[in-house]
Parts: sequence; C-alpha cells; structure tokens
Amino acid sequence: MHLIKSIPLPPLTGLIFSKPTIDSAGELISAFRLVCHHARFREPSGHMKMHRILAEAASTIAKSVFREHKVLDHELATAFEENPKWGKRDRSFIAETVFEVARWRRALSFLVDSEETTALCAAQWVRMGYEIPEWWAFHGRPAEEMKSREAALADQPRAVRESIPDWLDALGASELGPAWDAELTALNQRAAIFLRVNTLRTTRPEAIAWLASFQISASEVPGLPDALVLAPGKSLPKSLRLDGRVEIQDAGSQMIAPLVDPQPGERIIDACSGAGGKSLHLAALIHGDGRVFGMDIDSKKLAELDRRAKRANAHKCVKSKEITKATTTDFAEVADRLLIDAPCSGLGTLKRQPDLKWRLKPAAIERLRGIQAELLDHYPAMLKPGGRLVYATCSILPSENHAAIARLLEKGGFTLIQESPVSPAATGFDGFYAAALLKH
Repeated sequence: MHLIKSIPLPPLTGLIFSKPTIDSAGELISAFRLVCHHARFREPSGHMKMHRILAEAASTIAKSVFREHKVLDHELATAFEENPKWGKRDRSFIAETVFEVARWRRALSFLVDSEETTALCAAQWVRMGYEIPEWWAFHGRPAEEMKSREAALADQPRAVRESIPDWLDALGASELGPAWDAELTALNQRAAIFLRVNTLRTTRPEAIAWLASFQISASEVPGLPDALVLAPGKSLPKSLRLDGRVEIQDAGSQMIAPLVDPQPGERIIDACSGAGGKSLHLAALIHGDGRVFGMDIDSKKLAELDRRAKRANAHKCVKSKEITKATTTDFAEVADRLLIDAPCSGLGTLKRQPDLKWRLKPAAIERLRGIQAELLDHYPAMLKPGGRLVYATCSILPSENHAAIARLLEKGGFTLIQESPVSPAATGFDGFYAAALLKH
C-alpha cells in the first residue's frame, strides 16, 4: 500500500492508520491508462489532427499536477467526467500526453530547453509524432532541435535521463546500489493491466472466454494461478470492472495474499485494507470458508469494500471493521493470520503513477518509516501465538522493508519464515516487498 497525498499523513498517535486514497498498486487503474509501448517518434494513429481544446486540457492537467501537486489519476477522471462528449481518441490523446509528461518531465525539459508546462507538452507531442500547431505558444526550442537533442540526452545525468528528482535518485542509489539503474529504468516503462480472476465466481479459462466475448484479449501470467494480463492497448470497461468476476490488481500485488497462506476456517485480519483488494483475494484463497476482517480508519473505503465483496460473492466471508483506538485490544490474539499492508512511499508503483515522484518529499518518507514501525509495534497484538504475520509494502526501498523487519526481529517474539521482494526490473511487475514471520 502506498501513501502520498497533499493532505497530512495519518497521526502517529492513537494507532489509527489508513490506506491512502490510491489503493494498493494496480487495484484502481483507470480505464483510460494506456498500455502501448513507448515509441519516441511515431505517426499519430490515423494522422489524427491535434485539437486546440484537447491540447489546452492536457496542458492544464499537467500544470495542476506540477504546480498544485494534484493526483494525476484524479485530475484525468474529473476532466473526463466533465467532458462526456470527448471520444476514445480524445481521451487517449490527453491521457498519453499528461502521463508521459509526468513520466519524462526532466528529459522533456532538456529537449525543449524549458521547464514551462506548455513547452513540456510540445516536446511530448513531438515525441508522439505530431507537428506543433502555429497556435500553440511556448518558450523553448523548435521541434527539429528537440529531435536533434535526443542523442545528447544519453550523456545527461541519470536523474535527467530517467526524469526523477535529484534527492530521490540519490536515495535510490544509496539504498539499492548498482541495482537502482535497472529498477529505475523498469519503473519508467508503461504499465500493463493485470487482472485477478475471482475464483469465488469463475475460473481462469472461463474468465478468458468471458472477456473474449467482449473483444478483450487476455492471457495467463506464468507462475500466478489467478492472474491475467490484457493485450496491449486493451482496457477493462466499467461494466466489466463492476461485474465481480475479475478485479484489476497488479501481478506483484497478487503475490502478497498467497504468502499469508490462509487456510479454510481461519480468522484473518487485513489490517490496512483500504477498499480491500487483498481482503478479497484472501477470501478467494480460503474458498469463502472462514472470516476475513478488512480493517481501515476510512469508512468510505470500507463501504467500497462491502460493495466489492458483494459483487465478488465474498460478503459472507469478508467483514469490514473501522479501526479505533480500542481495535487492538478488542481483537487481541484473535487472528490466525495477520496482513499488514503498510503505508509506504509507493516507489514500486511509479510506472502506474509517474506523478508520484514529484509529490514525494524526504520528510514524508521519514514519517512513513515511523508509521511502519508503529504498526509493527502494535498490530501484531491481534495475532495468536503461533500465527503468521505478513508485512508488505509497494516500495522497493530496503529502509521501508528489510530494515523494518530487522527491527521487529531484534525485539524478539518472531521468527522470519521468508522475505519476498518483487523487482520491477526482474519481473516487469510493480515493485513490492513482503516478509512472512511466525509469532512465538
């Protein structure tokens, strides 16, 4: 679970923690996210004309992301809702523009020799194969010079080439060493759309056939028994997203619930559930036989979990529970299994939300480490002796992952069973970390 918003983080007192507005990696992917591979110079599909109103809309959204630290997904969704007459191509043009401007902000700034949003959009449109219209005013280099400067981009510092803030580049390098290069490159690739088949409603072969009946091609993901990946350029319409047979969930995220190793008849707590993507996965793994408590401080997210559980045919198994100061006492030694999907920097999800790297601040990461430590100090009280604890994040920073577990082990009371980092460079998935431990 990642956490980064413009509002303050949850308080460290009172043991009240919440999943952020953006859910675990991949669970809230919007249908407008593009999954085509990055091509720097190409012809627009069908030689599509650039319309001024769309260009201005894209620039306005990008400006709100950079200057006001707005969340890109939310800004796009709002713009699309307010302009229902925009067609699929219109939405795709805007989404591709703003996602890639956020992804390649510093590289585009080098190409156009400007940091103005209008200039960054112009540089991205050149990469997309468009001619810049005369009516688009910006301060920066002309298109031909932008193209010629692409070759020089390779000689720029890594933070410019890979478009990441200097402080974040330094942090990644200090924590991951030589591996940071490959991870950063992987996190700048466009994200595929992965689905988790809800085995309480259907089987994977049946889900593939069901999607195909709507002209949506999906294929199995090796090593993940319930995972599908959509063909490039395909998305899941809202009507299918709300059906309950499949859930949008990154392949890396789908590795977490199996590590909990839930068994039928057990009581399982998902202590930072948000809208409950992993709670639903846990319910499916126990075939609906048992109890999964999805806990969060945000009642709206828990209401969404209830709706999702009903669609997934998991409502008899999944019970939402709003966290209060008394929760750890009320649920003392209740759980056979405990999942702490902790608030984190979300660095493993940059391919899905490239704007995150411009909102993150060093102080926020430090506060998140404190929240992670408090969760591990207090939430294991809800786990029975002999029970299994899984701590997970969608970060790739060891300071949020292995270091947190090392601190818990130093205190005693737990034995490490296994650590399972998910490398974006090695898998092509979002970056995750999970550790399974046995409570004494």
